[in-house]
Amino acid sequence: MRFPWPRRVFSQVLLMQLAIATGVTALATGLFLAPLSDQFDDQAMRRALAIAQTTAARPGLAEELRGPAGSGGPSPAGPVQAEAERIRKSTGAEYVVVMDRDGVRWSHTSPGEIGRHVSTDPSEALAGHEVMQIDDGTLGRSARGKVPLRSPGGEIVGAVSVGIAYESVRDRLVSAVPGLLAYAGGALAVGALAAYAVSRRLQRRTHDLAFSDISALLAEREAMLHGIREGVVALDARGRIRLMNDEAQRLLGLGPEATGRPLDEVLAPGRTTDVLAGRVTGDDLLTVSGHRVLVANRTPTDDGGAVATLRDRTELERLGRELDGTRGLIDALRAQDHEHANRMHTLLGLLELGLYEEAVEFVTEVVGVHRATAEQVTERVRDPLLAALLVGKATVAAERGVSLRLSADTGLPDRVVDPRGLVTVVGNLVDNALDAASGTPDASVEITLRAEGRTAVLRVADSGPGIPPERRELVFTEGWSTKELPAHGRRGLGLALVRRLAERQGGSARVGEGPGGGAEFTVVLPEALTADLAAPGEAREATVEEAIAREAAVEEAAAGEAR
Repeated sequence: MRFPWPRRVFSQVLLMQLAIATGVTALATGLFLAPLSDQFDDQAMRRALAIAQTTAARPGLAEELRGPAGSGGPSPAGPVQAEAERIRKSTGAEYVVVMDRDGVRWSHTSPGEIGRHVSTDPSEALAGHEVMQIDDGTLGRSARGKVPLRSPGGEIVGAVSVGIAYESVRDRLVSAVPGLLAYAGGALAVGALAAYAVSRRLQRRTHDLAFSDISALLAEREAMLHGIREGVVALDARGRIRLMNDEAQRLLGLGPEATGRPLDEVLAPGRTTDVLAGRVTGDDLLTVSGHRVLVANRTPTDDGGAVATLRDRTELERLGRELDGTRGLIDALRAQDHEHANRMHTLLGLLELGLYEEAVEFVTEVVGVHRATAEQVTERVRDPLLAALLVGKATVAAERGVSLRLSADTGLPDRVVDPRGLVTVVGNLVDNALDAASGTPDASVEITLRAEGRTAVLRVADSGPGIPPERRELVFTEGWSTKELPAHGRRGLGLALVRRLAERQGGSARVGEGPGGGAEFTVVLPEALTADLAAPGEAREATVEEAIAREAAVEEAAAGEAR
């Protein structure tokens, strides 16, 4: 008959622990009983030897064996027999045999055996050696001790043999078994209770699932973690990475070897590490890892660890910035359209009044102002993308009532290694400066963009309220902003991206107080320019027409990169 094997982890573990406890108890009992029999045999032989030694040491026994009293030979009524029987009865031995040098008994439990030769070889004892053994004799099996019997002068005149009934040794062994089994049963009961307690705890921890269910859940978890498009990082109570799926490895730039190592050891210090470690708390926390914008959420676990999820919002943030840029472009176009309509109405009025010369002067002045702005920018900033960006920002600044100007020492050749990266930096800083200066008296923004060898140095100063010293590092933190939320619902990434781009090129980004009391941002970008290999006078210059033609097309891309 086959008994069904239980499916639950609790039942299986309990049965296995009970089987192990029972087996160990039985083995321990057997290992204890095996030497116990030898111990009892040894104790019986030593007891017999001790009685024999005591008997042989009795004064006068040797003389009685060879003296006048013994001249008539061994006798059941002789003094040797009487003394031996007295000793046997007082010690509980099975027999006490005194023999002469010929091996003839002078005493025995059975008087009929007196005068006969002993049944076992006495030569070793008669040779002066003490003997302990288990042997068979006329009275059956016994534990024996034999010692030589010496005269006062040291001469061996015989031997004394004492036997302990082997049945008594066996009885002692059998009588010890119940007590031993009682102890073993008690130990087994304690083990069974401990096994039950451990199994109950395991039942609670495994939610009473079967091993097959746990295996299936593990397989499903692995498939789910490595199949979802969100990064998952599990940490233990000591901050070490317990688990990290493929998406988390991709977003954080880590490999499988990071598992098991402390988080602070595998990730560089920064906001990403602080968010994952729980040093920065909150929901949907923004962070930048490399060139990726991430949204992190961290949930503590019962064992003191935590599970953090990471969502890649790089594309969404880019679309949001493009939306903000598009809105800014629309505002600029609306301002230009409004200004253009006013100019057209003015021109129409001059023509209707017949003031033709005044109309020509008006058109010349309007075109000249726009051309002068473009020429001023392109003369100092030779890169077309940056020039177009600054021309567009000048139009937006004029609409918002802010004076946007280039400093006298501005000069950047057309040798920019990464124009789009520099557009991102300039666009972010100019937008922030316009926001800060807008609405202030004599609102102005001054831009300095110059080359120092292969290093590009950018300074943007505004006339706004400035930034308190205690917040000058905080403004570069991902997710920190004092502005209202834009359409895509996120802010606080622009300056973080500026510093990240600068540090990635080995440069720096810092903020201080400007000449007018507002904020002044300084960005240093080493190796931002290529080596100047062109001969003097051969440097490429963008014309005013090229800058104006590119302005509308580039503004949209530049504004999308700017935030």
